[in-house]
Amino acid sequence: MLLHIVARGRIGRSPEAELVARYLKRISWPTRVSELPETGGRMPGAETPMRTVVLDETGRNLPSRELAKKLGDWRDDGIRETRFLIGAADGFDDAQRAEADLLLSFGAATWPHMMARAMLAEQLWRSVSILANHPYHREG
Repeated sequence: MLLHIVARGRIGRSPEAELVARYLKRISWPTRVSELPETGGRMPGAETPMRTVVLDETGRNLPSRELAKKLGDWRDDGIRETRFLIGAADGFDDAQRAEADLLLSFGAATWPHMMARAMLAEQLWRSVSILANHPYHREG
């Protein structure tokens, strides 16, 4: 299953970009990052069937094992792409939230978009490692 991050804004060459690249390189599943301008732009074509995860402050704050289970279940159900959307500064409107298969939050704090992208990349690596029984994830 393709793990596809679609983010508003350009990350450029930055410490956050290095973190994103570091974590995505570790993932054994196919990954892709698409950047859109702050407004407008065309959503990239999709692999179907697809699930959409919207990063949003109103979303669920899932434990890593629960996110891993959801991704594993989708993969096992034949989903070919899970798309993770990171919005612009004003986030998503109600219609965009309603279309999501999952609203995901990284807690009550507000995070800069570039940090959210790095945190998402790490959680994707963690999820894939959990599903592969890799020792990276430790609960305690």
